[in-house]
Amino acid sequence: MQMITGGMGFIGLHTARALLDLGESCVLTTQSGTIREPEFVKDEIGKRILVEHLDVSDRSALLELRKKHKITGIVHLSGASSAGTCQHMRTNVLHLLNVLEAAEQWGVRRVSIASTIGVYADVCTCSGVLREVEPLPMTARHPIPAIKKIAELLGATIANGSELEVVNLRFGAWGPLFHHPPSPMNVFSQMVRAAVHGRMVDFHQPCSRAYAENGADLSYVKDCGRAVAILQLADHLTFRTYNIGTGRATNNREFADAIKRVIPDAVIELPEGFDPTGPDKLFALDVTRIGQDTGFKPLFDIEQGVADYIAWLRAGHDW
Repeated sequence: MQMITGGMGFIGLHTARALLDLGESCVLTTQSGTIREPEFVKDEIGKRILVEHLDVSDRSALLELRKKHKITGIVHLSGASSAGTCQHMRTNVLHLLNVLEAAEQWGVRRVSIASTIGVYADVCTCSGVLREVEPLPMTARHPIPAIKKIAELLGATIANGSELEVVNLRFGAWGPLFHHPPSPMNVFSQMVRAAVHGRMVDFHQPCSRAYAENGADLSYVKDCGRAVAILQLADHLTFRTYNIGTGRATNNREFADAIKRVIPDAVIELPEGFDPTGPDKLFALDVTRIGQDTGFKPLFDIEQGVADYIAWLRAGHDW
């Protein structure tokens, strides 16, 4: 049985579905009182998916779970926050340390920790390919990559002093169930939702500014969840850090064009060129490691992901 902290979240529910497909049952932790039951997992809630309402920063409550469930592995997705306050940073670190302590006490096989492609910001590489071996600068433009870099270091340090296997997963994702305020980090999901609902997102506004030539190597969330599940259950992993992506960066103009091929009257206006405050090139993730160690390959390209997400929203789902 696998435990997913933050299991009712965007990545968590898709990872749970993928784990079910691979024959595992799951315990999903959630701090909110709301249980999301999308169709793809609804019939398994209370059966092969068990939901535990607890704050992962509550060490005692977390450790008590072992009395109820035979947990053999942990996928740690909870704790990330876009706020850089002492309180939020403390919560993030407590989540991580409590999960790692629980893993040690329970003797679990592997802990997979969600990192982010944001840790690569300001990496100096001329190739346009971001590899897991790249030295990461000791800077961060946003609180999320800041705490993810800290988590990678803490996880590696604790793993070095124990028999615990800790794996860092660097990814970005888009697709169904994404529910976050507009920002340049979730442009793909914003575009699809706006097009389906007949709205135009003003990408000239500071809070959501996104330039036509900028973009990223983001996974469609169904592929991302499947990759997380496959890495979590792999018999043997050679490395401690894995990129999860497509191996190709997609710019915002290309993504908008893919939407217009499905919704021809969609109005999507993007400022021309690259963001003048950033690099004037795109960067793709090197996905050699995950391919070699697990055989994983994405099932969705941009066209297929856009069509699938549009169908999901048109079926009446909010996100």
